Amino acid sequence: MSTSTEGNRRFRLLPEDSYLGWTPYAWLAYLPPLFLQPALGGASATTWAMTSVACLIFLPLYFRGYWARGVESYLIIGAITALGAVLVPFNSSGFVLFIYAAGFAGTQRPVRRALQLLVMLSAILLAEALILELPLWAWVWAFGLTWMVGGVNVHHTSVRVANSKLRMAQEEIEHLATVAERERIARDLHDLLGHTLSLITLKSSLAARVADRDPARAIAEIRDVERISRDALAEVRAAVAGYRDAGLARAVASAEQMLTAGGIAATVAVETVDMTSADEAVLALAVREGVTNVVKHSGASSCSISLVREGDHRRLSIVDNGRWKQAASGSGLAGMRERVDAIGGALSIEHGSETRLTIELPGASRVSTADTEAAPAALHIA
Repeated sequence: MSTSTEGNRRFRLLPEDSYLGWTPYAWLAYLPPLFLQPALGGASATTWAMTSVACLIFLPLYFRGYWARGVESYLIIGAITALGAVLVPFNSSGFVLFIYAAGFAGTQRPVRRALQLLVMLSAILLAEALILELPLWAWVWAFGLTWMVGGVNVHHTSVRVANSKLRMAQEEIEHLATVAERERIARDLHDLLGHTLSLITLKSSLAARVADRDPARAIAEIRDVERISRDALAEVRAAVAGYRDAGLARAVASAEQMLTAGGIAATVAVETVDMTSADEAVLALAVREGVTNVVKHSGASSCSISLVREGDHRRLSIVDNGRWKQAASGSGLAGMRERVDAIGGALSIEHGSETRLTIELPGASRVSTADTEAAPAALHIA
């Protein structure tokens, strides 16, 4: 089993990157036109041979380009450019290889370096076209596509880098929030139980010492121990309920920090409402997913998060003033909708001058007594 897995990794054409998907294979659609000119122009055997050999050399370079980093990526870009330059005298469609080189050049960082590479590619393409005295139609399309493809990749790579930094910042915020929450729980438990357990120990010892000579007092002390234990249990349950409430509070606080980090003015108005731990988990995840979508896709300058109780229902709203390039979609929204449906709620999204994500949940009557009784078991620390 392990040998098979290692073999699959060894012969993988593309790195494991969800951002790439199937698009690298789609871009190979530019290759067939290489054979169009020889096929229509009655090319010589040399042209056919050069074009075939160029394709065979290009394909390994192309797929390696998705793995290459640093100096190796520049070598890949240079090799593809040189291959195109060698092929053009035999087949002017060889300029298509310059477009592939431009695609890889556009992914380089910093942006200044990517633009420098695109200028160099354009200069080589233009110089070869002029030296070979090729007609305008034979090269101007490649010149335009070199800048179009290269420019698009410059933009997409910049967005990807920005999203990566944003994701790392959010993970750091969540990590710090988890650490702070653990420290708070440790302090609370120490303050809550330290005195109570010490008192129970003291009274138990006292009851044991006076049991023989003063049974009545021993019984009184044991009853005190029982009363103190019940009070401690009630206090622990109340504290755990507070920790469950902090799950949503933590998600809202993290979302507010994320909005601020993304340059979006945040307004938060969250009321304290009764809900089950399952309901709270759904709302906490909805806040995280909804705000992440706002930061990544909306281009908004302001966003508000509110949770209110209206009659027998609770309503969570996330409203932003952005102009979404496309309606929010994907597995994140689908998962959010499934979770809301599973607890009997409803999710809606409205686009207009504002974009509003609303989640309606049934009222507090759904909060079961079992959930309260089982409070200690519901404490989860991520």
